[in-house]
Amino acid sequence: MTDAQSLNVLVWGENRHEQIEPHVAEIYPDGMHGAIAAGIRENLPAAQVSTVTLDDPEHGLTEEVLAATDVLVWWGHAAHGEVRDDVVERVHRHVLDGMGLLVLHSGHWSKIFGKLMGTSCTLRWRSEEDRELVWTVDPTHPIAQGVPNPIIIDQQEMYGEFFDIPAPDELIFISSFTGGEVFRSGCTFKRGHGKIFFFSPGDQDFPVYHHEHVRKVIANGVAWARTVRPERTTPTLLRYESGEFFTGHGYTGAIKESE
Repeated sequence: MTDAQSLNVLVWGENRHEQIEPHVAEIYPDGMHGAIAAGIRENLPAAQVSTVTLDDPEHGLTEEVLAATDVLVWWGHAAHGEVRDDVVERVHRHVLDGMGLLVLHSGHWSKIFGKLMGTSCTLRWRSEEDRELVWTVDPTHPIAQGVPNPIIIDQQEMYGEFFDIPAPDELIFISSFTGGEVFRSGCTFKRGHGKIFFFSPGDQDFPVYHHEHVRKVIANGVAWARTVRPERTTPTLLRYESGEFFTGHGYTGAIKESE
């Protein structure tokens, strides 16, 4: 396992709202990806944190970049469909190999999150200023450390149940809103060798990514999502003869007709 000083974090931002909506650019002059990255640096000063956006070549997610990334943080909203399918496949493979993934807010409807969850990932929502209370339901979890219970977010978009995701491996936070809605706002999953944390607070219309406790949760999630395995490897189907415990033989799949 790599030490804390070699933790490489990549924040991926769609970077659409910031370019076309002046009020969003005013809230996030460095982009939402910039604010998210700043919060991670603030809480994990030894980490190496960089950012890429949708408009970068290959969306900034080349094979070389992903291979060097311990944890990928994803924010998208208005342009999910513009993300190339081959890039999604590449990210998916790296998650199964052991790259950590944080999916934030509207990333619930991203291609990569849907592919990993295998469900529609739809939910109930209301896009107007609301108060969100983020309640900790697993106070022993490392992602919940160092934040109050509840976290109070005065300005936020409402997300509510039903949230069409598989049952989480761990439910860490649930949120409540002024309309009476509740939402599973912080939950974890494991896919292959990779760990995934979904955290919903954070909308382009409100300064949620400047909130100190939201930033702390995201940084905690980054630290948690890094693999504990000594190296990234793809789960592989191998044949083991009787008495063999460590050395498997390659297997290509179902029987094929001889040529």
